[in-house]
Amino acid sequence: MISNRPLKRAIELQPLSHDHHHGLQLCWKIRTGFSRKIELERIKKYADWFFVTHLEPHFELEENYIFTVLDSSNELIKQALTDHRRLKRLFTQTSDLEKALGRIEEELEKHIRFEERVLFPEIQSEATELQLSKISEIHTHEVFVENVEDVFWS
Repeated sequence: MISNRPLKRAIELQPLSHDHHHGLQLCWKIRTGFSRKIELERIKKYADWFFVTHLEPHFELEENYIFTVLDSSNELIKQALTDHRRLKRLFTQTSDLEKALGRIEEELEKHIRFEERVLFPEIQSEATELQLSKISEIHTHEVFVENVEDVFWS
């Protein structure tokens, strides 16, 4: 059973968890847009901005520096990489926006919960001090800059 208790995250991984928080906010914004009957194109435009500005760089960082703490044959790493590929396809889908956005909302939240509750604890337990130091050097806590061009969720 998965616990709902807050997890003690290594300080070096905390900026990634902050990124995940913003990803969960995207999911909430998509749900809010649906519930308010916002035009799908408006939601998609924001989701596209978020993907290019925040999610693609986040995936790249995870794939190049975080996931490499574990062996590439590790089943958790395989699942995370599969999730990333599936999410990239969903974000680049241009037809059936309602279905694509709905799947983004569901799959991104599921993926973030997996990384936070399963994958990151495993990485944290296996990482050496040198690996954690390198992660900290590469990804520091950056202030999230919101796109306020069309705040459809407020």
